[in-house]
Amino acid sequence: MKYSGNIPYPYIIDTLDTFYGINNKSDVEEYSSTQPSKKLKSMKKQKSQKRRLSILITTFWDYPHTGGLSNYISELSATLRSQGHYVDVISPRKFPSLKKEEMRNEIVPELEDFFSTRYGEVNKLILKNQRLLYIYEQMLKTVDLEKYDILHAQDLFTANILGKFNKSLQKPLFYTPHGMYTFNRLKFNIFDKGSVEEAYYLRMEQQAVSFASHIIILHDGFRPPLESIGAKQEHMTTVYTGIENKMYPKKHKAKDDKITIASIARLGPRKGHRDLLSALSTINHLDNVEVLIVGDGEMREELEEQKEKFHLDMVHFLGTRTDIPEILHETDIFVLATLNDSLPLSIIEAMHAQTAIISTECGGIPEIIKHNKTGIIIEPGDTETLARALSFFIANTKARARMAANAKRFANANLTNVKMVSFISNLYSQALAAFKVGEKI
Repeated sequence: MKYSGNIPYPYIIDTLDTFYGINNKSDVEEYSSTQPSKKLKSMKKQKSQKRRLSILITTFWDYPHTGGLSNYISELSATLRSQGHYVDVISPRKFPSLKKEEMRNEIVPELEDFFSTRYGEVNKLILKNQRLLYIYEQMLKTVDLEKYDILHAQDLFTANILGKFNKSLQKPLFYTPHGMYTFNRLKFNIFDKGSVEEAYYLRMEQQAVSFASHIIILHDGFRPPLESIGAKQEHMTTVYTGIENKMYPKKHKAKDDKITIASIARLGPRKGHRDLLSALSTINHLDNVEVLIVGDGEMREELEEQKEKFHLDMVHFLGTRTDIPEILHETDIFVLATLNDSLPLSIIEAMHAQTAIISTECGGIPEIIKHNKTGIIIEPGDTETLARALSFFIANTKARARMAANAKRFANANLTNVKMVSFISNLYSQALAAFKVGEKI
C-alpha cells in the first residue's frame, strides 16, 4: 500500500522494514534522518549574556502528575519564571479529551491497516505508541512554536516530534531523558532481546539523540548508554536536579524517643520495599524504632501481607502524602532500597532535610550519596548488607548526625533549584547566541 506520510515516521518504517525483512523502500518518502541537527557543545561553566527568553518545555507524559518527571518540570519552569523568563509547559493533558478521542478514531484504523498490510501483524504496544504520537503531534501543530527561543523536550517521544518540526523551525532543541527507555525494559524483561519492540523504541531513542542540539542529563550514569546510541560526550551536560529547600526545623528528640526510619517511593516492584521489610525482619530489638512507608502503588497489599508475616508491628503504611518535607524533618534514617533508578527526588529532599541516608548503587545515586560520607551505599537486592547498615545507623547517633550534616552541606551547595536553573538557562542563552550567528557547533 502507498504510505500516507502521517505516522509512522519514515525512519521508523525503515527500522520495521529491516526487522520484518521488507525491501520495498520506494513507497516511503525520503527523510533526512541521517542529517544531524546543529549541536551545542558543553559550555556550562562559561557565562553568557543574560536576556529574557521564551521557552517551551514539553512532555509526552501526563503533567502535572505524581513523580520525579513532573516535579522536575515544575521546579524548572517555576524557577525560570522567577528569573524573568517566559515559560510554557505543554503535555497531552493541555488538550481537549473530545478532540483526542476524535483523532484516535481517525488514526487507529489507518495504522492497523498499514501494519497488517505491510508486516502481516499489528503489534499492540507499537500501535498504541504510534496512536499517542500522532495525537500529540497534531496537537502540537496547533501551537505557535515560532514564538519560542528554546524548545526543551523531556522525553524521547517529544524529542522525535519536535525534531520533525525543527527541520523548518531551526531552533535550539534540548533533550532531557529521565530514563533509558529501551535498556530499562530489556533489563526487567518487559521487552525481549531481539524483539520488534526493542528495534522500534531503540530507533526512537537514537533519533531523539540525533535531533537534539544538546542533551541535558540528570547524572553521569546516562553517558555510557546515550553514547552507545550515538550521543557524543561533548554534546551532553550533567546538571543535577535541584529543589527549593523548604526550611523546617529538625525535630529535637529526647533520648528515649523512637528512631524514625522513612522510605518514600511508589509501592512498585523496582523500589526495593520487599528488601527493606526482609532486612528489618532480621534485626533484633527494634522496640525503639518506627518505620514509615510513604507512598502508594500496586504492591501495597503484598507489602502489608509481608509486614504481617514478619510481625513487623513497627512498620506503618502512610499512603500518599502531601507533607513530605515535614515527615523528612522528623526522620532520623531515610532508606531507598531501589533496584533501578535515576536520581530520585526523595533522596535529594532527604539530604536537604539533614537525614542519614541508606540507598543503592543505582543510576546517579552514588554521585550524590558518597559512601560513609553523605550516606551509606549498598548493592541493590543485598538484604544482608541493608540490615547491617540499618543496625549501624540505629545504634550510632554520632555517625547518623555526621553523615546527615554532610548530606545537607552537599545539597545546599549542589542540589538547589537556583543552581540547576543557573546552569540550564546559561546553556539556553549560549545555544541561542550560537544559532543566531550561524556558528557551526
